[in-house]
Amino acid sequence: MIDVRRPLAEPASRVTSPALPAPSSIVAELAGRPGLWRPLVEFRHPRNYVRLAVGHGWEAWLLTWLPGQTTGLHDHGGSAGAFAVVEGALDESLPVREDGRLVLQTARHRVGSVRPFGERHLHDVSATDVPAVSIHAYAPALLAMTRYTLADGELTAVVNERVGAD
Repeated sequence: MIDVRRPLAEPASRVTSPALPAPSSIVAELAGRPGLWRPLVEFRHPRNYVRLAVGHGWEAWLLTWLPGQTTGLHDHGGSAGAFAVVEGALDESLPVREDGRLVLQTARHRVGSVRPFGERHLHDVSATDVPAVSIHAYAPALLAMTRYTLADGELTAVVNERVGAD
């Protein structure tokens, strides 16, 4: 079980877990505890995100989405992760090779779905036509992300961001 007994206002280093669970297990457990995350739901521009829990070697975030909000195409700096949709629906677009070119292929994730991904995963996540709430976990905790563009079948890294600095 994930230890999130400490108030969220305390420093994240005070919320710990003795073992490193898989990100998909973290988001599934947290999704099943609406008393923990529902009070933190706030829809706004820009997109709202709040660190929900952290443990030894992982962290979890609550994200809220208004229709049309998107992450942009990005990676997770070598961290594996997962997300669970707890309200609404999210579209996830992945670059795939089609006829020798990269194109985006989109899948819809609805309430109750858990989407795990590996450390080399690249995607764009966006809200559908209704507000959405999701829980995301990363192991190890995010330190950096690279943002990309996909144009004319070519993937280009645009900017490297250091978490907490950019």
